[in-house]
Amino acid sequence: MDYRTGRHVVYMLHVHLVFVTKYRRDVLSEPAICDLQRICAKVCRDFEAELIECDGEDDHVHLLVHYPPKVALSQLVNSLKGVSSRLLRENRPEITGRYHKGVLWSPSYFAASCGGAPLSVIADYVKSQREAAKGRSRVPPLPQGRGIPRGFR
Repeated sequence: MDYRTGRHVVYMLHVHLVFVTKYRRDVLSEPAICDLQRICAKVCRDFEAELIECDGEDDHVHLLVHYPPKVALSQLVNSLKGVSSRLLRENRPEITGRYHKGVLWSPSYFAASCGGAPLSVIADYVKSQREAAKGRSRVPPLPQGRGIPRGFR
């Protein structure tokens, strides 16, 4: 309740989620990520939440979600992962054949509160995931030395 105006105010929490495919397999094509956007938006609506952005690469997906404080984040995540796994496997035969027991997602996930950064910055980051991956090699670069001569280490 906003005591200045007398109106009931609903505050939303903001979270950046990352789901990784099991064994980090490259199974998320651009059409699969489009399907994920639709699926995750529907799941969010069921929780009275809103999917702001959803994008990713072949082996992981980023989501920016606004959700009410009454929703337990773990329940929202379990539903997002469970429903998306089931529906993607039903609609995308190329994904179904990649996993022995039909599990799409790794059991873990990343979640970060987005209260400090402007939400537009995080939304732009999530939106840019597939474009950033096109110009990047899958092999990480070798770490650089600290500039300390070998005899002094």
